[in-house]
This record gives sequence, structure tokens and C-alpha cells, in this order.
Amino acid sequence: MPTLPPLPQPFSSSESHQARHFAESFGSEAERYERTRPSYPKVMVDTIVAASPGLDVLDVGIGTGISARPFQDAGCRVLGVEPDERMAEYARQSGLKVEIARFEEWNPAGRSFDVVIAGQAWHWVDPVLGASKASEILRPGGRIALFWNVMSFPPEFAEGFSAVYRRVLPEFPFFQGGAPGGAASYKPLSDKAIDGIGQTGTFTEPEQWQFDWERRYARDEWLEQVPTFGGHSQIPPQKLAELLSGIGDAVDAEGGSFIMGYAALVVTATRVGVG
Repeated sequence: MPTLPPLPQPFSSSESHQARHFAESFGSEAERYERTRPSYPKVMVDTIVAASPGLDVLDVGIGTGISARPFQDAGCRVLGVEPDERMAEYARQSGLKVEIARFEEWNPAGRSFDVVIAGQAWHWVDPVLGASKASEILRPGGRIALFWNVMSFPPEFAEGFSAVYRRVLPEFPFFQGGAPGGAASYKPLSDKAIDGIGQTGTFTEPEQWQFDWERRYARDEWLEQVPTFGGHSQIPPQKLAELLSGIGDAVDAEGGSFIMGYAALVVTATRVGVG
């Protein structure tokens, strides 16, 4: 009798950059990722650009370009670094330039930048090596800006969603404590980023910015996005189908749609020194 592949094993936020099976799994859903994942609020992008000395941007983990296009639209010159060719192809279709590499191993070839950004990606980067490389390629006064869209599940859905995961995938790492959400849930990741930046000794004290926004999802819109979440591409197909069916039922029970609260959280600091 065939056996099912093992489900993803839990890891702590301190180990996320070592979980390459998660970090490099998104390309299998590149088209869906590009089509369903949300962008970032314009006010966040405008604030980062206004606080930076110029318009040359390096996007670490550019993916399909969701994080880069708002900066491109704001007049920035964006270069992306991305380990997955499948993701990068979608970014290139937007006119973005992308080089294939893990950021820690990427060769900047003497180039420097005004801003290093990472959208929904920095937790997959070694926090100390990544911050050190960002320091090396930033011009004096340049800015590192790492950001995440953090979901806050509506209370009436939070228990329903987490109950589905507990029933279908009780061992799944991301939902063991109930439905994730809220700025507090990302504190381990932001603390990890802050610590890595601090260890370089070449940045100002990191700041944390927050930009709140929201989006209404119809049932099918939400179900289309769920398979793009970290680790979901490794769930056996029959289990994923059962999971989506249960989540769909939970949305239907509340009227077929819901408003997801988002907070765009930014960890940012300025490169100091000369040379």
C-alpha cells in the first residue's frame, strides 16, 4: 500500500531561514501566488521611498514581483534577487530585472543601492548574513526595509478556520495555536530581523512601522489563496482538498464572504558610516 509523504515538520521562527523546503516551495504555485496574493498599501511604499536617499532598490526574494511593482510604480529602479526561476519569470513579465540566487550567496558585482527591501521573504534569509550583505551594498544613508502583510482573522472566523486545521491536519505547524493573525504573531520574526540588523553594527537603531488596511474575500477568492501559504504545497492532495472543503464550509456558514484585516509591518533602519 502506498504511503503518504510526511507533512511539514514544525520549526521555530529562529530556524525559519534553515527551512529551505518551505522557502523554496512557493514556485510550485507561482501562477496562483501571483494571481491571489495581496499587494501592499501605497502609503507604506511612499513612506519608505520618502525616507530613502534615492530610487535604486534591491528586492530580496522578489518572488513574482508583488512587493516590487509598487516601488516600480513609484518611480524606483528595481532589481530583484530570487532563488526560484519559476517565481522570477512572473516578475520579469512586469518588466522587472531579476537575478537567480539565494541572497546570502548573491554576487552584487560592485553595485550599490539606496534601499534594500524584502516583502514576505526576510524570514527565509539568514538574519545576520542577510543584514551584513545589505549593509555592504547600501550606500551611506541607504535604508533597509523589511515588511510583511500580517493577517488578523475576524473573530467569527478565527475559531472556525483553526478547527478545520486541527481536524484535518492536527500536526500542521502554522495552526497549532489556533488561527494565526495580528501583529503580535509576527513579533518573533520582527525580533529576529531586528537582532540581525543590530549585530552588523552598521545601522541605526531599527524602527517598526505599521500600516493597517483591509480586504473583503469571497469564499472562492480565499480558497484560491490558501494553497500558496507556506508549507501548503507539500500537503498531500487529498488532505488539501479536505482542508479547502472545510474552510469553504466555514466561510459559507458566515454568509459566504469576510473582511480580512491586514497590517503591513515594516522593520527598517538606516545605513551609517562612510564608504
